[in-house]
Amino acid sequence: MVRPLRLQYPNAVYHVTCRGNEQKDIFRDNGDRKRFLQYLDQSLSTYTVKLYSYVLMSNHFHLLLETPLGNLGEFMRHFNISYTGYFNRRHRRVGHLYQGRYKSIVVDKDAYLSVVSRYIHLNPIRTRSLVKASPREKIHYLNYYPWSSLHGYLEKRKREPFIEYGVVLGEYGGDTGRGRRAYQKALYADIAGGLEIKGKIIGQSLLGGEEFITWVSRTFLKGKQDRESSSLREIRKYRAKETILDVIKGVTGKTIEEIREEKGAVRQMAMEFLYRVGGLKGHEIGKLLGIGYTSVSQERRRLKERLRNDRNLQALFTRLNAKCNE
Repeated sequence: MVRPLRLQYPNAVYHVTCRGNEQKDIFRDNGDRKRFLQYLDQSLSTYTVKLYSYVLMSNHFHLLLETPLGNLGEFMRHFNISYTGYFNRRHRRVGHLYQGRYKSIVVDKDAYLSVVSRYIHLNPIRTRSLVKASPREKIHYLNYYPWSSLHGYLEKRKREPFIEYGVVLGEYGGDTGRGRRAYQKALYADIAGGLEIKGKIIGQSLLGGEEFITWVSRTFLKGKQDRESSSLREIRKYRAKETILDVIKGVTGKTIEEIREEKGAVRQMAMEFLYRVGGLKGHEIGKLLGIGYTSVSQERRRLKERLRNDRNLQALFTRLNAKCNE
């Protein structure tokens, strides 16, 4: 049996699925589903991940996402642990919620992004109860299925703030009424004609055109055996941490020693830019600033809350962001 690859690199796009342990439900009511989406929103923000599409079924979920920082493993670990902890506390249970690790397929963004998005949105009608339903009945069911990002693709007023709709709709003429209608038309054509991607997945890991598959093979798989290829690390083209700290010092006057000692917004911004622009992991930032890994995530979340209400901090953050990305 082919062993699925675990590829991580900046700006990788994935189709991620996760199923309940022993095929049991991972959502017992709408309260669970709402909390799941809350944890998803928080994790997307914390790990700078873009979400294009999702669907929640009774015993599994599908996500179509992009990782600008090449950090799928960190994101999914944090997200799944957070929801599992909530679920176990609420329902007074212990043990694993999911059936092993999540499954991820690397997607060729140029060739298959919208295809996978439509595939995910069609998931609710791939149930035994709807196998013999007419296309009209299936369309009706999809239109009223609440736990999917589809509604925001068809109606702008039904959008969710943590979904990025424009990239997928760009393939249909843009984020306009015409683009949304074109996406809907393609989706409905899939219902009548069927849409399957399983037969096109290579090695249980890759979905893409010939050029994309060749690029992945040459970049990541040449000479790859059991351990991660060094080429995975070589493509991380982030700004050096010294450069980021020099930018912060130039703008704020704070040295690394002063940043370590204080507990204010400058230290929080240092954590954010070291992660976002420097590509450092949470434990690496913690070691650099003399704090624990969990404190890094907490402080970055606190910064986002402070930025919502403080215009002076917003101006400082914008300035630092521009300088770090020059």
